[in-house]
Amino acid sequence: MRGAHPRVVLGLHRSRHERRLLTAALDLGVTAIDTSTNYISFRSHEILARTVGDLLPKFTLSTKVGYFPRRDRAEHSLDPVRLCGAVEQAARELRREPDVVFLHNPEHSLQEASSETVPHNMDVLAQACAALDDATARGLCGAWGIASWDPSPLQTLIGTTMPRPSVLMVRAGLLVGSRTLDAADSLTAAWGMSDGMVWGMSPFGGSTGTPVWDRIDPRVFLVGDSAGLSRLQAAFRAAYHLPRIDVLAVGTDDPAHLGELIGALAGEVDERAIHEYRNLLRDRSRGQPV
Repeated sequence: MRGAHPRVVLGLHRSRHERRLLTAALDLGVTAIDTSTNYISFRSHEILARTVGDLLPKFTLSTKVGYFPRRDRAEHSLDPVRLCGAVEQAARELRREPDVVFLHNPEHSLQEASSETVPHNMDVLAQACAALDDATARGLCGAWGIASWDPSPLQTLIGTTMPRPSVLMVRAGLLVGSRTLDAADSLTAAWGMSDGMVWGMSPFGGSTGTPVWDRIDPRVFLVGDSAGLSRLQAAFRAAYHLPRIDVLAVGTDDPAHLGELIGALAGEVDERAIHEYRNLLRDRSRGQPV
């Protein structure tokens, strides 16, 4: 069982990259930020370097590669040469080497699964991972990982010759389905990941304004004095157990909201309630009555 204290990463997806937010994050003790090459129309790195470049050395910084600009849209690619170029470009734009570079949603470029395509997909994924492993060895980033919105297709592609990522980032929280949760557990076990190596993202399914948060009370997943937390705080705290993670990336442009989430870390999660909830999700995915 993991004993690491839960950590928060400030995610910059949909963020305005405002200086006040990053200074507030530092004041709150949040010293990690996560972005991507394709955020803010592929300008995230440039904006960060221009507006908060003096603050970046105070943060552990992660970014992602895999999406590339193409006219009026983004395209995804696992081409090793393009990935290496993207890591090099990220370091130039940020004016520093990222601490972690994630391979962004590799499932988007893998062919539809079948017995014939599995060897092909294994080779494509292995080459993409080798490219990031090489970039790390060359000092272009501190470590590399995989960030996957739907990790299910990756489960059958883990080969013995494929480099092992240092970090896995997956969706987390009460709105994540059983298949995604089980796939995250499977990859965690296959790669032998331990404390701090599994990150979560999107704990509110994209927005705290979604009506579902007014209809359910996530405080049922907490115990003791944790009941004093708000519904959103409880949902955030429970996300660290759906799946089991130590680090959670969450996006906001509101320092007060970030402070509320930090306060949720004091909550204690009811492990039995989480276990029962996971079983209910599995039963539902199998079409069994719940």
